Order: sequence, then C-alpha cells, then structure tokens
Amino acid sequence: MKKPYHIVDREEKTAAAAIEQFAKANGQLLLPLVELITQARIAVDEVIGTIGRKTIETVLMLSATEVAGARTPGKPSGDIRWHGSQAGRVMLADRQLKVQRPRLRHRKDGEAKVPAYEALQANDGTAQRMIGALLRGVSTRQYEEVLPEMAETAGVSRSSVSRQAIEGSAEQLRQLQERRWEAVDLLAIYIDGQRFGDHHVISAVGVDRGGDKHVLGIEIGATENTAAVKKLLVGLRDRGLRTDQQYLFVIDGAKALRAGIEEVFGADQAVQRCRNHKMRNVVDELPREQHAQVLNVMRAAWKLSEADEGMKRLEALARFLEHEYESAARSLREGMTEMFTIQRLKLPPSLYKCLGTTNVIESPQSGVQKRTGNVTRWRDAEMVERWVASAWLLTEKHFRKVIGHEHLWTLAVNLGREESQRATEKVA
Repeated sequence: MKKPYHIVDREEKTAAAAIEQFAKANGQLLLPLVELITQARIAVDEVIGTIGRKTIETVLMLSATEVAGARTPGKPSGDIRWHGSQAGRVMLADRQLKVQRPRLRHRKDGEAKVPAYEALQANDGTAQRMIGALLRGVSTRQYEEVLPEMAETAGVSRSSVSRQAIEGSAEQLRQLQERRWEAVDLLAIYIDGQRFGDHHVISAVGVDRGGDKHVLGIEIGATENTAAVKKLLVGLRDRGLRTDQQYLFVIDGAKALRAGIEEVFGADQAVQRCRNHKMRNVVDELPREQHAQVLNVMRAAWKLSEADEGMKRLEALARFLEHEYESAARSLREGMTEMFTIQRLKLPPSLYKCLGTTNVIESPQSGVQKRTGNVTRWRDAEMVERWVASAWLLTEKHFRKVIGHEHLWTLAVNLGREESQRATEKVA
C-alpha cells in the first residue's frame, strides 16, 4: 500500500515560517490557542489540513518554551531542560496526526510533559465559535479576521496579533481561492446546483486533458437564476478561462444556464444535457409500472453511436407516450438534440458515462453535503457560501481521474484544440 505524502512548495514554506516567527514572538497566545484547538472536535482536522502541520508543531514548541524557557546554546541549566525531539501524534476528530514534538526532561525526575501536547492528545470537546471563525476564513478571502477573532475570544487584545502572522497564515488560502485557469487545459465543464436549507448554490467543476478534476467556482443561486448563472460564468472568464475556444459543457438543462453559456462563451459551444436528469424528469411524469420499460428504451437509445438513430428511437418512444402521458412525452422531447452531443462529437463509448451525465460533479457534491451535514440551521447566504466553499476545498483533495480519461484526446481533437494549439505555437 502506498503511503500518503504531502508536497510542500515554496509558498507553503514561507507561510509556515511566518507563522512560526509570529508564534515565537507572541507566546501569550499559546494557552488560549491550545484551549481552542483542544475543544474543536468537529473542525480541528480541517484546520490542520488548511493551515498546515507546521502550525501545530510551532504551538508545541511554544508550550515547551513556557515550561523550560528559551532554548539556548551551551550547557543546559534549570530544573527542566530541552532534550531533543521525537515523532508523536495528536488527536483529531476522527483520526491521529503525526507531528514532531519537543522532548523535555526534569533534572531529577525524568521526562517532563509538554502541556500543549497533552491537551492535543485529549480532544473531546466542541468550540462552535472557533469553527465559525475558521470556516469563514477558509471559505472567503477574509481570513485576516480569524486570528484576531480567536485572540479576542480568548481574552487577548487584537492589537497583539501581528500583521506578519496574519499574512503568513492566509497565504495558502489566498492561493486556493484566487486560482487562475489560463495554464489549465480544460476540456469539459460541469455545472450543477445544490440546495442547503432555503438556499441554492451553483457549482462548477472542470476536467482537463489528463482527466484530472478541478473545482472552478461556486455561486449563490439556482441554475434557473439568470443573474447567478451569469455571475458564475463571468467569474470563470475573469480568472482566465478562455472564451475563444470550445469546451464541452455538461449541464442539467436549465434554460438560464444554457443562455448564460451562450452569452458569456458564445453560441458555438458544445452542450451535453445530463441524461440522468432527463430520465428523472420523464419518469416523474409516469406511473411506477411504466418506469422500467421507458428507462430501458432511453438507455438503449443513448448507447447507439449515431445521434440521428438514437433520436429516432426516442421520438418513437415519445409518440407512444403522448397518447396517455402527454407531459412525459413533452419532457422527453425537450432538449433532445443536446442529449446526443457526445455522439455528434464522435467520441468513443468509453467516454459516454463521464461526459453524458453530471455524475462527475454530483459525486463530489455528496461529499460537500456530508461535510456540511452538521449544520442544522442555515442563517443566511453568506454562511452557506462559507461552509460550502470550505467543504468543496476539502472534497477536492480526494478527486480521482474521470472514467475513460485515456480517450479524452478524442474530445480535444473534436473540439478543435489540436488545431488551436498548433496555431498558437506557430504564432509564438
């Protein structure tokens, strides 16, 4: 079994160094921070993943300093002395995290405890105020408020929190939320909606040429909300998603979504309507005893390699249904042409499953739903946006390549990407 590993880039090292420097200069924040971390049953592991393992190790070092004094070169003095470091573990909500912990020894009584390490090994409480502050920072660009709010909650003046520490701890989060897309060769873009209480959220996930998935953005509103759809798409364009090349958009069929794609990216974009949404819409208009037969016919039609032949099969089904179930026939015919976009692009059947439905985005949406499942009352849209954005970032860590990714080159060719790339290289 492969061991998990963590890639540390230059920006993360810079952020960690800034956090460490701040912590060493502001030891008075140590105990309140340890208390808050100790109490955060729900979100401590999410905080670790976002801010970094280095932060916890810095807290442990500061705790040891509180007990043994500053570490100085030369012969040790005092009753409690530094004694190197060793691998350790701290308790999170549902797992353990490996860290390097400092060791202390009493001059006569042997091993001495590091209070912060003891506290982090016994995580058995909750701290909703801390969770709210941290998730607001994770899910918006206002992470600068988190450390001051944590300090103030613990009875420490906001003025004691250094600007350098705020900037250092926020650097990784800014990078995540200000990602640019010029350098990512996205081929397919999936857009779908989710509901949280009385609020709707539109999410977009892109798939690149290698089959890797990327969270592109979220927007408060439903897929039927024209303004929300346009805001999401314009945001993607402003962050580098080119509008002078073709993509395959996979959507649920909302008219506002279709119109937004045409307005922002152009009328020549390829759009594939989600077949799962279509099946649900059709059977919702039918009695239960008709479901199996109708679904079998629809699935068989979508397996055909020729779009025209598949449409003939569905049209025949619609004529059969309209005698007794006119609404079902009408639903089946609506947007039928875009049900077969992947066939018109002459794509291999191995790509039908991942490009013919919005499963690529619906599957991680279930992860987002799970990670926000502890919320019992959504107070406002701002709260929804904070939590959902945070949950998407965490879910993205578990993304895998799409099914059939080996054949995505055929999509690139049929979208004209190869010709576009050669033209760009020629100009360069």
